[in-house]
Amino acid sequence: MHPMNRKDHFKLGLFSSNCSGGLAATKIEERWGATWEENLRMAQIADKAGIDFLLPIARWIGYKGETNFHGSVLEPIPWAAALLASTERISVFSTVHTAFNHPLVTAKQIATLDAIGGGRAGLNIVAGWNQPEYETMGVDMADAHDDRYGFAQEWWDVVREAWERDEIFDFEGKFFNLKHVEALPKPAGGRVPILNAGSSSQGRNFAGRNSDFVFTIVTGPEDGEGIVRSVKAKALEDHQRDVGVLTLSHAVCRPTRREAEDYLHYYAEENADWGAVDYLMNLQGLHAESFTKEMLTTMRARFASGHGSCPLVGTPDDVAVEIARFAKAGFDGMSLAFVDYAGELEYFAQEVLPRLERLGVRQPVESMAG
Repeated sequence: MHPMNRKDHFKLGLFSSNCSGGLAATKIEERWGATWEENLRMAQIADKAGIDFLLPIARWIGYKGETNFHGSVLEPIPWAAALLASTERISVFSTVHTAFNHPLVTAKQIATLDAIGGGRAGLNIVAGWNQPEYETMGVDMADAHDDRYGFAQEWWDVVREAWERDEIFDFEGKFFNLKHVEALPKPAGGRVPILNAGSSSQGRNFAGRNSDFVFTIVTGPEDGEGIVRSVKAKALEDHQRDVGVLTLSHAVCRPTRREAEDYLHYYAEENADWGAVDYLMNLQGLHAESFTKEMLTTMRARFASGHGSCPLVGTPDDVAVEIARFAKAGFDGMSLAFVDYAGELEYFAQEVLPRLERLGVRQPVESMAG
C-alpha cells in the first residue's frame, strides 16, 4: 500500500522546502535558502520522525521584493528522485505544470520516480495561474480560467492512459494528437497518488474528478469544516469518488507562547519582505482564484509569515491542539512550513508528534511501518 493511502491517521507533510524562503517572505539573514544540502537534511529528519509526505512548488521566476522570494527553486522532478533515493518511508510528490510539461514525458518521469522510491512517488498537477511565468516560457495563457482546466484534463487523461494501457495506443483530443504511444515502465501500483490544489469551483471540480487529495486553502478549522464537507460531497455526487482533503499551514513552535509570538513578529513583521508580499498578493488577485478578494485584503500578514496559509503558533501543546482541530474538522491531513525546515522540524518532531499520538490524531511511526 502506498503510504499516502493509509486511512488510520492524520497526515502531515512539508510544503515548499525546495523554494528559497519556503513560505516565509522574510528578509532575515537566516531565512531558508533551499539548498540541496538543506533539503536532504530536512527530508532525512522527516523520514525518521514519521512525517508522511514532501510537497514541492514548481517555480521559474521569483516574487520580486528585496529578497526575490522564491527566486531560487530546486526543480521538483530531480529533487524528488534524489530524495526518494535518500529516504526509506516518506512519500515524495512532484509538482508539474501541465502547460510546461508534455504528459508522456511526465508519465515516464513519475513512473521512474516510483521505481526509485519503491512505490512512494506522488504527482501534484498544476493547471497554471501565474501570467509572468507563462510569458517566461513563451506560452499563451488561456484568457478563461476554465480553459486552463480543459487543457489540464486532457493532459491528465494522457498520463492516466499511459499508466493504465498495456498495448500501444493512439490518443486524439483537442490539444494532443499522439500516435503509437508506448508507455513503460508503469508506477508500482498502476498509478501514484494524485494531488491538485483546488480552491475555485473549477479547480475543486477538477480535483474531485481526478485527484486522490484536494489541497485547498482555508482561513482555519472553522470555515474548513464546511469546505471539507462540500468538497467531499461534490466529488461523491458528481464523480462517484472518495477524495481526501488537505490544507496548508506554517508553524512557529517554541517552549513558551511568548517566544513563538516574538519570533513570528521578528521574521514576519519587523523583517517582512513587503515588496514580495504585495507583488505576490497582486498576482493572486489578478490571475488566481485560490483566494477570495476578501481573503486577499485581510490576510497580508499571513502572506508574510506563511504565503497565506494557516498559522500554528505557540507551545507544543498549543500547536498539537490546533492540528487536532483540523483533524476534527474532517481534514485528512495538512502541510507544514517552517522558517528553518530542518532545525525547527527536529523540535516539532520531538515535542508535537508525541502529543498528537496521545490525542489520537496520529499513529506512532512503528505502527506505520507495515
